[in-house]
Amino acid sequence: MNTNKTNSRSPATWIPTLYFAQGLPFYAVALVAGLMFKSMGVPNEDIAYWTGMIGFAWVFKSLWSPFLELAPSKKIIIVTFQFVGGLSLGLVALALQTPVWFAAGIAVLGLAAVASATHDIACDGLYISSLTDQQQAAYAGWTGAFFNAGKFISLGGLVILAGHFEKTIGVAPAWTIIFLILGAMMLLLALYHTWALPLAANPATDKQSVGAIAATLWDVLSEFFKKPGIGMAIVFIILFRAGEAQVQTIGPLFLREARALGGLGLSTTEVGAIYGTAGTVAFVLGSIGGGYFASWLGLKRAMPFLILAMNLPNLVFYYLSHALPTDIAVITATLGVEMFGYGFGFIGLILFMMQVVATGKYQTAHYAFATGIMQLGLVLFKMVSGAIQTALGYPKFFLWVLLAALPVLILSRFMPLRAKDAPGADAQAVAA
Repeated sequence: MNTNKTNSRSPATWIPTLYFAQGLPFYAVALVAGLMFKSMGVPNEDIAYWTGMIGFAWVFKSLWSPFLELAPSKKIIIVTFQFVGGLSLGLVALALQTPVWFAAGIAVLGLAAVASATHDIACDGLYISSLTDQQQAAYAGWTGAFFNAGKFISLGGLVILAGHFEKTIGVAPAWTIIFLILGAMMLLLALYHTWALPLAANPATDKQSVGAIAATLWDVLSEFFKKPGIGMAIVFIILFRAGEAQVQTIGPLFLREARALGGLGLSTTEVGAIYGTAGTVAFVLGSIGGGYFASWLGLKRAMPFLILAMNLPNLVFYYLSHALPTDIAVITATLGVEMFGYGFGFIGLILFMMQVVATGKYQTAHYAFATGIMQLGLVLFKMVSGAIQTALGYPKFFLWVLLAALPVLILSRFMPLRAKDAPGADAQAVAA
């Protein structure tokens, strides 16, 4: 139970902006950067590999998260890394002006990813430590909504703006402006949070040491790997996103690819409009629907349907790569199905990690490790997706990702999927 958590300032003054600041750099690094590199002529293989490498920041963040307790407060950590993240995103604009713009851009995007991953840890910690249980429940929906607002603004509004500037002032100047805007937004949020955030002081640091924290971390890790069936559970988590990770990487690049090269030939503006508006709404609706569906059927019975839904995006892109429709309404509708299926199915993985893998001692830490493993699966398949697509071409690649869903579907029949009843069992999915 969380007790004695009262703040003079209403949570409504800082929760929306805090979780918007969590989502904005994540989507800038994970999705917007890939579209920028595509516009600038970088091959799919290089885009997939290097943006995948950047994702390792979210894989390993739980390993340094305990050491953040040495800071005087969570507010200091959050504001500091919002400043670092804002400066890093702004430096992307500077990197684009150099002869080695791709390498320089990847380097500063990597710094932005580390800042964002570290910010995530303190952000969630501040939410938990500053709110009562009743407040946590009341504002839970706000966190997901404003995290996804980061996607709406970055992948929707700013990518649409980038498409406009590409046509009027050129590709490199267009994306220079976009990343300057992203950096400025993060810096403004950091300035606001120096006033708005509660302090959320950490426990007295004189009773802690790096050695003691490292010993506790080792105990948490060893207990995690002693769990019965943990090896199979890790394989299940990694494979769950095998198809989706590849489609989420190559799908937007396929939409931008010229029709002569097998793509749909959409403009930057059109991709931004589809994903940032209809796609975001469909994802949120899918996430909510998946939660209720799993609650109604129970995890064990719901899981096969959730896995199939998770792979609706693969089927959608297989259809698009063969039909190559030109009607933007048809393309928007099919991509709405893609994002709905992604949101609906992702609930299955969240619940599996929360209710099956993370149970027992160190529940919060073990859930964090499970999400790191989930991110590892995403990164590994993201990194190889470009090479596979280059070798197979788009139609055969999307057939491959359909087949990549079969192992986890088969494995689900052998996994212990009986969820334990616990507070907070109904998950709210936030995609990473």
